[in-house]
Amino acid sequence: MPPIFFLLSGEHKTLPFAELEAILEAEGIAYREIQRLPQVLRLQTDITATEAVKRRAALTRTCCHELFCCQAFLDTITKNMQSVQLDSLLQPGESFVVRVRRVGKSARNLIGMNVERKLGELILSKVKGVKVNLRLPKKNFFGVITASSFVFGLKLAEISPTPFMQRRPRKRAFFHPSAMPAKLARCMVNLARSKSGELILDPFCGTGSFLIEASLLGCRVLGCDIKKHMLKGSMQNLKFLDLEYDGLIVADAKHLPMMKVDCIVTDPPYGRSASTMGYTTKQIIQDFLNMSTDRIAKKNYICIAAPKTVNIVDIVKPLGLKHVQSHLVYVHRSLTREIVVLEKA
Repeated sequence: MPPIFFLLSGEHKTLPFAELEAILEAEGIAYREIQRLPQVLRLQTDITATEAVKRRAALTRTCCHELFCCQAFLDTITKNMQSVQLDSLLQPGESFVVRVRRVGKSARNLIGMNVERKLGELILSKVKGVKVNLRLPKKNFFGVITASSFVFGLKLAEISPTPFMQRRPRKRAFFHPSAMPAKLARCMVNLARSKSGELILDPFCGTGSFLIEASLLGCRVLGCDIKKHMLKGSMQNLKFLDLEYDGLIVADAKHLPMMKVDCIVTDPPYGRSASTMGYTTKQIIQDFLNMSTDRIAKKNYICIAAPKTVNIVDIVKPLGLKHVQSHLVYVHRSLTREIVVLEKA
């Protein structure tokens, strides 16, 4: 398996790494971690990993076939590049470009433009008949300066954040201030290890954020909400995006009518803009999780968001659910979300 590196979003410290690993697990793609650097994950994996990540990921930016990784000094980079074989990667007559990106304040002694120029010169000298094209190159060589390291390779895929911006809550047919942003909703669907064709349940579906993202991944989706007008809003949003659904049901999450689903992704009501119908958020989550253990099979997953103060880990201990991971997401001064992944033991 070739080495591949992924440039990850800097929007959160741990979620991009967890989402990428969850995608590979869901798709059954074997991998071995080589190194974890700020916003970069280096893996030994099959080339098909890039196709799966490009199709599914919300928090990955770029996938590259790694050519080398070294200390972030120009002479060290030059020495490593001189030993790279490019014959199978770049053919005479093809055009290319070299781009370098810096993560945060990494290795400020290294000037990105100087690295681009030097690597471009070396590529021109190593492969005859190629030319530089800054606008529409045939091949894109990409380097990342991260911490004290420089990772360099041939770009295989780039993931644009634009589609997620186009699906943000205010762009949908029906809006409610409690709606989950599209990017975080997609990330949570991925964390639940959802697979195309599986039935995904959101028992507090609200405006349909998780249903939308799961449906776009080829999943069958089923939504429930105790409020009829919110279900109508979900229906409007799904139809607006021309997406299909298995069902939208007015139901209390403590007494769901369906028997079995493959996984659950949800964001129960909390905060000023969401009604809890007189119950505390902790009561709602405890009752829902107690019910959910009978709705999914062993080794299947639940991904749930809740205020950090709920302490979901303490709730799940007696329920036969294994705590896989948690990620804290700051929303505003009075709310930090805990994104929790649970597995049925």
